[in-house]
This record gives sequence, C-alpha cells and structure tokens, in this order.
Amino acid sequence: MNSFGYKLMLLLHILAVIVAFAPAFVWPIVSVQLKKQGKPVGPAIGALAAGNTVRVHGPALVLVGFFGFGLVGMSDKAWDFSQAWISAALLVWFLMLGALFGLLLPAEKRAATGDAGAERITSMAGGILHLLLIVMLYLMVWKPGV
Repeated sequence: MNSFGYKLMLLLHILAVIVAFAPAFVWPIVSVQLKKQGKPVGPAIGALAAGNTVRVHGPALVLVGFFGFGLVGMSDKAWDFSQAWISAALLVWFLMLGALFGLLLPAEKRAATGDAGAERITSMAGGILHLLLIVMLYLMVWKPGV
C-alpha cells in the first residue's frame, strides 16, 4: 500500500471525489445568490448544471468507484470486497449514481426549460447526495467491521 501505483490511485480517487461533489456544494450557493438578485434560477442554473453533470461531475462520480475498486485490488490484501465497510461503500456508490443520474440530472434538464417544480427536486437530490457523501466518508474513515 506504499507503492507509487497505490498512492497514485488514491490521489485519483480523492481528486475524482472533489470533482464529482463540487457542484453539490456550489450550485445551492449560486442559486441563493441569483434569488437574492431577483434573477431566474431554474433556467439559468438548470442549463449549466445539466451540461456539467453529463460532461464532468457524472463521469467523475463513476471514476470514484472505479478508482476505489483499484485501491481494494492494490491493497496487498489489506482490504477485501467481502469486508462490510467496502460492501456498504459499494452500495452507497450505487445509490449516489442513482441519485445523480436518476433524480438530479433529469430535474436539472427540466429546470433548464423553466419547470419550477424541478427546482425542488434538484434541491432534494442535492440533499440526498450530501447525506450519501457523509455516509461514504464515515465508511472510509471509520471502516466499521474491521
């Protein structure tokens, strides 16, 4: 686990997490700022966010899992897919993918067309992603079951 390859995989894993979750923290702040300025939030953010979700943030979230798989495989048998925390992390990753591609992205696309109800769904999906990120960080830091 001290090899260059393992450390590079860990770096890529962490970088992918940052890229994948940056919008979950940035878009709500931008949305509040636009509302305070009296500007239309849905179409402005929806169009930008949906494009970025497809091109940047979604692929980064997919890479998070693949780099995580690589870390388990390169861990010199310190970590194994049968360990509870890794199995739970895999489940949480699938839930994140579902929330991003099944809830957030369609709502962003609808918000871009001016659908006011879609703003609530984007907010809810963002909250779900925040919660799942906290669960994932818990699993990664405390490794329950080890």
